[in-house]
Amino acid sequence: MADRFYPNVMPDFVAENPAIEEEQHPNPQGTNESLLKLLSTPYHILSKKFKRAALDLKETIVAETWGLTRQQVPDFTLYCGTLGTAFLLFKAYQVTKNTNDLAVCSQIVKDCDSASRHSRDVTFLCGRAGVCALGAVVAKYMGDDQLVFYYVSQFKEIKLTKDLPDELLYGRAGYLWAFLFINKHIGQGTIPSTYTAAVIDEIIKNGRKLGGKGRSPLMHEWYGEMYWGAAHGLAGIMHVLMDFELKPDDLEDVKGTLKYMVKNRFPSGNYPASENDRRRDLLVHWCHGAPGIVLTLVKAAEVFGDEEFINAAVAAAEVVWNRGLLKRVGICHGISGNAYALLSLYRLTGNAEYLYRAKAFACFLLDRAHKLIAKGEMHGGDTPYSLFEGIAGMAYLFLDMPDPKNARFPAYE
Repeated sequence: MADRFYPNVMPDFVAENPAIEEEQHPNPQGTNESLLKLLSTPYHILSKKFKRAALDLKETIVAETWGLTRQQVPDFTLYCGTLGTAFLLFKAYQVTKNTNDLAVCSQIVKDCDSASRHSRDVTFLCGRAGVCALGAVVAKYMGDDQLVFYYVSQFKEIKLTKDLPDELLYGRAGYLWAFLFINKHIGQGTIPSTYTAAVIDEIIKNGRKLGGKGRSPLMHEWYGEMYWGAAHGLAGIMHVLMDFELKPDDLEDVKGTLKYMVKNRFPSGNYPASENDRRRDLLVHWCHGAPGIVLTLVKAAEVFGDEEFINAAVAAAEVVWNRGLLKRVGICHGISGNAYALLSLYRLTGNAEYLYRAKAFACFLLDRAHKLIAKGEMHGGDTPYSLFEGIAGMAYLFLDMPDPKNARFPAYE
């Protein structure tokens, strides 16, 4: 099991050293001394280091994923494709207000629009809805009302087939998330609730068919497997449903489903990958395991005000700290994504311990990721410049670290 992650030997706390100045040269990358120095760097100085690293990475990512192959988009998706580069540029614009980033982002979305025109996939992360949603929002920030109208109209034309699954990456929950993204940034009612009411009802109905009978009130299936995690399972579906005004019975079933998961977690505080995989306490990823479920439990604590969800999130976060320093860089199943679980608990509780732990994960990446990837000791992702598998996710995390109270797991929270 330990071959999945690096033993976390970082101290439980390192005090900031005000004597450390910004212009000081770091020690050789990847030493214990250099990591400890980063951990003791005053936060305002460390934030500048994260931001500089992120913006340098952004330039490399744009060049590798779009600049060298302009108007040739082999994968348009946000998850591992070119739209993920656009999403990173949008984040960079939000942080720096660099309008060039917004302009390049808009052009990339236009290329993704062409590439996705005949796609039957409908979600934010892996489908046409992500292109339309990000396109509309970027157009809004650019002040181009005509382009906003185009992308919103395109979103409204997306058709959901009967055989669609309910999960986040390829299913109904992923479509609902795109709806939420548009309405958050452009205005409530931009896409009317008439587009989502039947989708929510279908998710609840499907969940009840598989649930009950001594199991969770809601249970969902993807390719024959009843997953629990954020990407394909219960955690991701419940996470999205909690953003909507649900009928009382539906809301109670969401709450009951989450309580079922907490009750049936591993003794360690981690969670099974699926309903039929309750013996292997292995995965500590956003997609499967504690990190993604922490994010959902934090939201449940905010929605329901239930102490049980806070306690379960805290227990799962201990798993993330102890076993979440993965030998992977990405957002979906890597250190970058796991840091967001810790940031979400900091946001909920205000406990500086969780900020320190998230900072420690980010410092580990800043100090060692490039060297470990180059040596083959860390997996850089099958698509190494992508948002969810590669270094674009790390860049996104670095952009979030200077303002941790407003940090959100990209395209999920």
